[in-house]
Amino acid sequence: MKQLNKTNLGWLIFILVAFLATQLLVSFGIIDAFYEITLMTILINIILAVGLNLIIGFSGQFSLGHAGFMAIGAYCTAIMTIKIPTLVGLFAGILLGAVIAGVVALLVGIPTLRLKGDYLAIATLGVAEIIRIAILNMGSLTNGAAGLSDIPYLTTWQLAFIFVVITLIIVVNYIKSSAGRATIAIREDEIAAESMGINTTKYKTIAFVIGAATAAVAGGLHASYFSVIRPADFTFMKSIDILIIVVFGGLGSVTGSVIAAIVLGIINVFLQPFGQLRMILYSLALIAIMIFKPSGLFGTKEFMISAVMKKKKMKTPTKKEETK
Repeated sequence: MKQLNKTNLGWLIFILVAFLATQLLVSFGIIDAFYEITLMTILINIILAVGLNLIIGFSGQFSLGHAGFMAIGAYCTAIMTIKIPTLVGLFAGILLGAVIAGVVALLVGIPTLRLKGDYLAIATLGVAEIIRIAILNMGSLTNGAAGLSDIPYLTTWQLAFIFVVITLIIVVNYIKSSAGRATIAIREDEIAAESMGINTTKYKTIAFVIGAATAAVAGGLHASYFSVIRPADFTFMKSIDILIIVVFGGLGSVTGSVIAAIVLGIINVFLQPFGQLRMILYSLALIAIMIFKPSGLFGTKEFMISAVMKKKKMKTPTKKEETK
C-alpha cells in the first residue's frame, strides 16, 4: 500500500511538473500562438492514439473507424456550444458525444468484433464512412459538406491537458484491472482465452467502446478549439494518421503513444518550411524509423515511476555505507 501511494504521488508530481513547465513556456512566449496550435494538436492526438492503442495494441482488434467516432464528438460539441456558448455547453457536448459514440460502438461492436484481421478493418472503415455520410445528410443540423463554423472558442490547452490526464487514468486503470488482463489475454491467444472461460466478445466490445468514447472527447476538443469542422476532416486518412502514431509509438504501449504523438507533432513543425515536400520527408522519416525499429519507439514497454523510484533507492547509500 505504501509503495502504491508513493507511485501515485510520483505520478502526481510528474504531471504537475509537466503542466507547470508547459505553462512557463507559454507565459514567456516560447510557445506562441502558432506553437500553441501544435501543442493542442499533440494533446488531441494523444487522446486519440491512447484510445486506438487500447483497441489495436491491447485487445488486438484492427480498427479503422476512429475518425467516425471523432466526428460524432466534434459535431455533438459544436452543436451544443453553438446553442449554449459556455463551459456548460462544452462539457455537455463532450459528454453527449462520448455517450453517443459509445452506444454506436456497442451496437456496431457486438456483431463486427466477431470478425478478425482484414475483415474487421473493412467493417470498422465502413462504419466510419456511414457516420460521415450520415453527418453529410443531416441538413441544417450539420450544414452538410460545408460543415459548421463560428463554433465558440472554449477549449484551452490547459483544459485539453486535463482531459489527456483523465484519458490516461481511465485507460491505464482498465489495462491493469481484471478486465484489462482478460483483454490482453485475448490479444495473445483468443482461442486459449476462450477455452479458459473468457467471454472474448464482451471484453473486445468493452475496449472498443472505451476507445470510441475517447475519440469522441478528442473530437469535441478539436471542434471547440479550431472553431470550424467539416465532414472532410474525418475521412479514412484521419484514421490512418492516428494509426501511424500508434504503430510509431509501439502497439501495446501507452507511453509509446504519448511520446509518438509528441515526436510526430514536433517533426511536423520542423518540416513546415518545406511546403509540399513536407509529407514526403515525413513519410521517409517514418519508413526509416520502422525499418530500424519495427516494434515502434517503445514496443510494449512502459515508463514506470515505481521503477525509477526503486533505482534511486538502490543508488542511495545507507548509513553503514556512509560510515565506511
